[in-house]
Amino acid sequence: MSNDATIGDAGHEPESPPPEVPRLLPPTALRVECDPACLGFSTTSELEPLSGFFGQDRAAHAIRFGTGIRQPGYNCFVLGPAAAGGQRAIRAFLCERARAEPAPDDFAYVNNFDDSRRPRALRLPPGRAQLLRNDMQELVGELGISIPSLFESEEYKSRRRAVDEAFENAQEKALEALETKAGSQDIAILRTPMGFAFAPKENGQIVTPDDYRKLPRDRREEIGKKIEALQDELRSALEKIPQMDKERRKQIRSINNEMARSAIKVAIADVYEHFKDIPAVTSFLSGVEHDLVENVELFLKPTGTQEDEPAASTVIPARDTRLRRYAVNVMVSSGDCSKDAPRVAPVVHEEHPTLANLIGRIEHVSHMGALLTDFTLIQPGSLHRANGGYIIIDALSILRQPFAWDALKRALRTEVIAVESALDQMSLTSTTTLEPEPIPLSIKVVLVGDRQLYHLLAGLDPDFPKLFKVQVEFDDETVRSAENLALFSRFVANVIRDWKLRPFDAGAVAALSEEASRIADDSERLSLHTSRLADLVRETDYWAGEAGATTSAREHVEKAVAEQTRRADRIREKAHEAVARGIVLVDLEGEKIGQINGLSVLSIGDFRFGRPTRITARVRMGTGKVIDIEREVELGGPIHSKGVLILSSFLATRYALDEPISMAASLVFEQSYGGVEGDSASAAELFVLMSALSGLPLRQSLAVTGSINQLGEIQAIGGVNEKIEGFFDVCAGRGLNGQHGVIIPASNVKHLMLRREVVKAASDGRFRIYAIRHVDEGIALLARRAAGERTCEGAFPAGSVNGLIEEKLRTYAQLRRRYVTGAAIGKTGDDKIDA
Repeated sequence: MSNDATIGDAGHEPESPPPEVPRLLPPTALRVECDPACLGFSTTSELEPLSGFFGQDRAAHAIRFGTGIRQPGYNCFVLGPAAAGGQRAIRAFLCERARAEPAPDDFAYVNNFDDSRRPRALRLPPGRAQLLRNDMQELVGELGISIPSLFESEEYKSRRRAVDEAFENAQEKALEALETKAGSQDIAILRTPMGFAFAPKENGQIVTPDDYRKLPRDRREEIGKKIEALQDELRSALEKIPQMDKERRKQIRSINNEMARSAIKVAIADVYEHFKDIPAVTSFLSGVEHDLVENVELFLKPTGTQEDEPAASTVIPARDTRLRRYAVNVMVSSGDCSKDAPRVAPVVHEEHPTLANLIGRIEHVSHMGALLTDFTLIQPGSLHRANGGYIIIDALSILRQPFAWDALKRALRTEVIAVESALDQMSLTSTTTLEPEPIPLSIKVVLVGDRQLYHLLAGLDPDFPKLFKVQVEFDDETVRSAENLALFSRFVANVIRDWKLRPFDAGAVAALSEEASRIADDSERLSLHTSRLADLVRETDYWAGEAGATTSAREHVEKAVAEQTRRADRIREKAHEAVARGIVLVDLEGEKIGQINGLSVLSIGDFRFGRPTRITARVRMGTGKVIDIEREVELGGPIHSKGVLILSSFLATRYALDEPISMAASLVFEQSYGGVEGDSASAAELFVLMSALSGLPLRQSLAVTGSINQLGEIQAIGGVNEKIEGFFDVCAGRGLNGQHGVIIPASNVKHLMLRREVVKAASDGRFRIYAIRHVDEGIALLARRAAGERTCEGAFPAGSVNGLIEEKLRTYAQLRRRYVTGAAIGKTGDDKIDA
C-alpha cells in the first residue's frame, strides 16, 4: 500500500511524506466467512442432539455445584441476558437431573379433632397420600350405609325400647304413687294439656268449682293445704324426670356408641392395615375412629322428636359437608403408588409468583352472609408442588409482587411452608380463618434475572447473599473455534428437531454462524444469545417454505436476516432519508476546516443502526477552555464530557509546552436534538479541533469513530459494524465515488462482520475502511498532510499538522500577553486619571 493511496490523492500531495501510514483494510478483514465444507456434514439431520450447555462451561459448573450441594442457603441465581436462553437451558438441566432423583414425600392436611382451626400436616411416603384420601372416602361411604342399617336393626330397636320403657315405667310409677296418696286424701290429679292439676273429691266424685265455693271456709282451707303439700311433692317428682331423661339418653348414647364402635372398627380396620407402617397416619386414624364414635349421628338424618338422638333414618351421602371433617386434603403427591408410572423429583416453573401462588392460600365459602373455611379449602402453592425438587422463578416478577419476596425468604430461612394470607398481614379482614401446621420444606430455588438486578439484591438485601450463595452466570459469547462451531451446528439441529423444521444444509449453518458472530460484534466470537438465534432458525424455515425448498440454505438465512431488518428499520430509513434530502446537513465530498463526519449508533429495542453526524469546532484566542456545547445545554452525558476533557488534556500537554494555552474552542454535534453519550466521538472531536487550529481542511468523504486517551492513542469503541454500515448507506444513497470510507480504531478490526454489500464495495475499490492506532495517523489521512514528529531540537516540522497547530497556539499566547499587557496599561492610566 503506497502513501499516495492512503494519505493523499493525485494533485494533493503533502509537503513531505508522512511517517504515519494508516492501514487500508483488505476485504478479507471486513468479514469472517465460514466454509461449509469445514463443518463436516451435508444437512443437520446427520447431527447428534446436543445435550448440556452450549458454550456455557462456567454456568454449567456452577449449576451442577448448586444443585449438588445439599446445605442450606445454596440456592442459585442465574444471571445473564434474557436472550442467552439461560432459563430454558437451566430447566432442561434440572429436568434431566430430577429424573435421576427419587420422588419426594407426599403431604396432606387432615382435620385436627382437638382444634379444628389448626389442621394437621401428614407426611407420607411417595404416592401414599392419594391412597389415604381414597381409603377415607371409601370409609365414609361405607359407614354412610352400614351405620343407618345398624340403627334400623331389631337388636338396636329392642335395646332402645327397653331403655325407653324403663324410663316410662319409672316415670309412671312415681306419678302413680302420688295419685294413690292424693286419692287417700280425696284429692284427684288431673292431666291437662297445660300440665298437672289437683281437684278435691267428694264421695268419689270431683267437686265442681261452684260446689267447691259452697263448702265451709274451714273445709276449703283444709283442702287447700292438702293440695299445696301435694303440689310440692309433684314438683319434686317432676324435677327428677329430667335427670331420669338424661340418664335415659346416656344409656341410649352408650348403646349407640357400643354398636357404632363395632361397625366402625370393622370398617376402619382395612385403613389401619394399609398404613400401619406410618405412625402419623395411625395416630390420625385413631382420632378419626374416636370422633366417628362420638359423632355417629352425622351419618343419620333424625326422624324422632329428640333433636340429639339418632333414630331410624335415611342414608346421608358421603359428600355431605358435615362429613368433610374426615376428608384428606392432598397438598402434594407423587401420584398413585399402585401404578407403575415413574416418579421423579419435581421441577416447577412459577410464571406468576404471587404470595398465594407461592405458599398456597386458604379459600373461604359464603354461608348465610358469613365467610367460612375448613382444612379442605387449603390450596397448595408452587413451593408445595416443588417440595423435594426444584423451582424456577423470575427474580423481577417475584420482587414486583407484594409480600412474595419476604415469604420466599422466610420459607427458605425456616425451612417450612406456612400458609398465610396477604389480607391477614394487612389486617384487612376479620373472617374465621385457619392456622395450618407448617409443612417441612426441602427445595432448591433457582432465581433468574439480569446482572444489574443480581448486584442490586446482593448490595441492598442482607438476606440475599445468605440464601442465594451460588451465582450461575451465563456468558454472552464464546470463542469461534472448530469445536464450538461443531457444537453450534448441533444446537441448530436441536432447534430444528424441537420445532419440527426443515433441515439446514451446511451452507445455511455457516451463514447462521456468521450471523452469530455479527450479533456478538466480534469476528472471533459466537453469540450465545440462543433465544435470538432460535428465532432466526424458525424464520429461516419460514422463508425456505415460502420458496418451496425442502432444505434451508444460505439464501434463506440471508432472507430471514434481511426481513428482520426490514421490519424494524423504519426509523433508520427516515434518518437516512433526511440526509439524502438535505434536511440533515452532512457533506460527503470536498474538504472543510473545522468540520468532520462523526458516527453514532441508535438503538430501538434489539435493532441498532448507525448514522453520520456533522461535528464542528471553532477556535479563537482565550483562556484555554474547550466548551462542550452538548454539556453546557445538558444534552451530553458524563462519559462524553470525560472524552472532551481528555482531548483537552491531550492538546494542552502536547503543544507549546512553554506557553500558556490561550485558545477558546467550542465543540458541537450539529442538528443533534437528543442526548449524546459515550466517548466514541472523542477522536473525531480532536481531529476537528486540530483542523480548526491548523487551518487545514479535512476530507468530508471520510467518517471517523474511536475514542482517545491522553497519550493520543485511538481506543476501541462499540457498534463498529453499525457505524460503518450507516455511513456506507448514506454514501451509497448519493453514489459511491471511490473516496468514501470510514476510519476506525485498529483494535476494532477483530470486531468487523460487515454486510456482504459493504465488503463487495470495498473489494471493488468503491469504499474504504482504514484502521489507525494514533491520532497522528488519522489527522494525516484526513488533512492529506503529514502530522509531523518533534525533532531533536524539540520543534515540529514546519508546515506539518502538528507544526501548524503549535504555531497557532503560540500566536494565541502572544496575542493574549499583548492583550493582558495593554489592559493593564489602560487600567494604570485610568487610575492616574481618577487620581
